[in-house]
This record gives sequence, structure tokens and C-alpha cells, in this order.
Amino acid sequence: MENKKIEMPHLNELCRAIFQQNKEKGFWNREINIGECLMLITGELGEALEADRKGRRVRFADFEETVEKAGYQLYEFAMDRHYKVLSQLFLDMVKDTLEDEIADAVIRLFDLAAALDIDLESHIWAKLMYNKGRAELHGKLY
Repeated sequence: MENKKIEMPHLNELCRAIFQQNKEKGFWNREINIGECLMLITGELGEALEADRKGRRVRFADFEETVEKAGYQLYEFAMDRHYKVLSQLFLDMVKDTLEDEIADAVIRLFDLAAALDIDLESHIWAKLMYNKGRAELHGKLY
């Protein structure tokens, strides 16, 4: 079976897709509270720290290989095919690892960016341009 990845959307498209999925799951059925959203992101980062402290890491290539050996394509998951089998493999191999919790934080950030109609892609590129000219450690001790 050929392992062919689907082309990933641009960052802002990904933000909007995450936001749309979360709306469909009921996460935006009430008025937005930016502080709550930011603390939920912080919570995910705390979970990432705990996963790292417990040595919970995953080699994602092993997960991809297991999915392929089971006769599936990982990126079909994004297209809602075979989600039950792939979800179980995810639970068995990836859930609650450092990588999983970092992904949760990013998903929450992207969701918030789309909810607030922030052009995250442009802001990231602008910030990278700005940071390029800054001093080592941005002039700080750490």
C-alpha cells in the first residue's frame, strides 16, 4: 500500500477547519470568553509537562507504520474514513503523550485564532521577520 499524504491546508485554512469542527461539536454554543480559552490552552501545556515528566513520548513514525500495517492510511482519518479503527490505534499509541498534549494546545490556539478572525499565518511571518533582527535570547538572560 502506497503511503501518500494528503496536501495540508495553509495555516489559516487549518485554523478555520479546526474552528468549524469545534463549532459542530458544541464548543462555541455560548459567548466567547478569551480568558477561559487562554487558560484551557495553558491547561494543555500543563498536561504536556506532566506527560514529559512521566516519560510519555511517542515515535509518530511507529504510529504511522502501525496504521499502514493495519491496512489504513493515517491521513484518511482527517477525511472521516475508518475513524473508529484509527481512533483506537491513536488511544493505544499516542493519547496523553507529550506530543499529543502539545497538539491539543496548538489545536486550541488555532481554534481561538479562527474564532477571533486572526490571520495567524501573516502574524507568524511578521513576528518571525521581527525576531530575525533581535539580539541573542532577545536581550534577556533566558
